[in-house]
This record gives sequence, structure tokens and C-alpha cells, in this order.
Amino acid sequence: MIPTSSAEQVLQTLAGFKAYAAGTLLVLELAGTFVFALSGAAAGVKHRLDLFGVLVVSCATATAGGITRDVLIGAVPPAALRDWRYLGISVVAGLMVFLSRPRPERHQRLRNLILTFDAAGLALFAVSGTQTALGYGLNPVMAALLGMLTGIGGGMLRDVLVSDIPAVLHSDLYAVAALAGALIVVAGHVLNAPPAVSALAGAAVCFGIRVVALWRGWRLPIAGEKKNAVGSAEDAGARRDSP
Repeated sequence: MIPTSSAEQVLQTLAGFKAYAAGTLLVLELAGTFVFALSGAAAGVKHRLDLFGVLVVSCATATAGGITRDVLIGAVPPAALRDWRYLGISVVAGLMVFLSRPRPERHQRLRNLILTFDAAGLALFAVSGTQTALGYGLNPVMAALLGMLTGIGGGMLRDVLVSDIPAVLHSDLYAVAALAGALIVVAGHVLNAPPAVSALAGAAVCFGIRVVALWRGWRLPIAGEKKNAVGSAEDAGARRDSP
């Protein structure tokens, strides 16, 4: 049997998490939903989808990571399916982007907006996913991994729906940024730091790493990169030798 003092401590921890989840964590989730929905809608507009297609991509991008997290930790039905605000925010964000109708000469600006919103959504969901996993009693390592999965899930589904290679498989420090933010949250939990402070620090680290990686072109090694570089040099030499 669990000692009475231990049982009371567990109940107090759960009560504290529920109070936090109903306040700050919910704000993080809804903010992440909004910016990820903007990212998904912008990707839909970029690929010239119709209104329904843009809204589908917007909603899928905004909710996929959170739904995956909730299913894995047993929080069913997922929050995105229980709370109408998730769907409402996703639809509003999708309509905002669709009705803005960016002109062709603004496509580069649209791409930059997609990347910025995606980085913000990645940071917010990585943090909220980690804190939710910790609140449900997962150990710190698995909570960090689940936080990373929450962050990258929406972007992965968005890219699949618009027939792109998921950014997490090739982009500049995408999953690494999410994992870094999740680890900051876990470290704060272990050190008994206030959850809001840990969330702010984790989101800032994740967003900062992602944006700096995009700006500086930082990335992990790419499969076959050295071989391709050698092959390109050989091809260039062969072209120079040919008449």
C-alpha cells in the first residue's frame, strides 16, 4: 500500500498540475494552436489549395501534435476534440490567411511567415507537451521525448498533406530545437522551478535555436553529402576535360 503521506503528496501534485493546466498551460496550448494553424494555412495558400483544403491543413497542423501526445499518455478523448476552442482558433487562423490572398511577389514574405509561425508553434507545443507529460507522471526522459514529438507532429502532418518532405527529416535543427526546449522544461521540473518560468525559458531556447539555425544555415550532417560533393567535383572535372 502507498503510505498516507505519499498518497496525499501525489494528490496535491495532481491538483497543482490541474490548476496550472487550466491556466498558463491552456494559454500556451491555445497560442501554439493559433500560430501552428497560421503556419498550416500559409502552406496551403502557398500550394494554391482551395478554401476547404487550406482549412484542413490549418486544423491538422494545429492539432496533430497535441492529439498524438494525449493518445499516448491516455488523456482521451484528446483536448483538441473536447474543447471547441482548438477547432475555432484553427478555423479563424485559416480564414485570416486565406482571405489575405498574398500576391505572387510576396511569396518570399509568405515563406518567411511560415517559418516564423512554425518556429513559434514548435516552441509552444514542445513546452506544453513536456509539461503535460510530466503532469501525467512520465519520467523526465520520456516526457522530454514526448514534448519533442508534440512539437514536431503538426509540422510533419502539414508537410505530408502538401506533398513536401517533412521539415523534421532535413531542415535546420528542427527536432533538435524542440528537444532542447523540452529538456529545459524537464530541468526546471527536476530543480522545482516554477512551471511558468520553465515554460518561458524552454520556449525561448527552442524558438531561438530554430530561428538562429534558419538564419545561419546550421544543420545536422546530411546522408551522402560527402559522396555527392566528390561526385559533383568529378563531374565538373569531366566537363572541363571534354571538348
